[in-house]
Amino acid sequence: MSFAMHKQANISPMLWKLDSIVRLSEEERQAILDLPMVIRVFEADSDIVRDGDRPSECCLVLSGFVCRYKGLSDGRRQIMGFYIPGDIPDLQSLHLTVMDHSISTLVTSSVALIPHESLRNLLKQHPGLTSALWRDTLIDAAIFREWMIGLGRRSAYQRIAHLLCELQVRLKAVGLAGESGYELPITQSELGDALGLSTVHVNRVVQDLRSEGLIALHGGTLHIPDWEALQVAGDFDPAYLHLRR
Repeated sequence: MSFAMHKQANISPMLWKLDSIVRLSEEERQAILDLPMVIRVFEADSDIVRDGDRPSECCLVLSGFVCRYKGLSDGRRQIMGFYIPGDIPDLQSLHLTVMDHSISTLVTSSVALIPHESLRNLLKQHPGLTSALWRDTLIDAAIFREWMIGLGRRSAYQRIAHLLCELQVRLKAVGLAGESGYELPITQSELGDALGLSTVHVNRVVQDLRSEGLIALHGGTLHIPDWEALQVAGDFDPAYLHLRR
């Protein structure tokens, strides 16, 4: 495989992601492919960027699962978002000098580190990509709002069902989920950190969903036998993801 083909294979999740929310021109796609980047592999539970850092590059997730979190003084943490291949979880660092939270891997993950200066030049030369990344940032904020609704008003049962639905739709948009499931490398402890629940409570709800035939878990793969029923269980409406397809 040539270097150009290898790079396209690596960065294709980003192209899939952006193409799911906007229509990219061939020129814009090529401009993304031409971005300079350094690819690094981080082991599970490794910080890519930490609270208080002053990064000079953004990270594009190529493979694996990543989370945004804030650590508390007693060692606990609140996970504020899960990020999948194609996502740039620290895009705000282009404009906010100091990180006010951390980005960490959940499993061994590959990321592309893209210099801020290169991204700024890209956006100056391609206003359409400025609009695309701005839209992506707004969708990230919409997801955050939906999570806030879950934490404040949904039951534990609804929160977990809703999150499983969200990941199905997001992963399918970048070609990483089938019609009825996906690889789910998130532990019950991590689900608890994201949804404000104890591990025991998460386990109880997962068992309820399994016994009702809404999900099945086999070796880290989530199967969804009845997609419509899982959406009802989670009070899930994908409109907030603003997908073009």
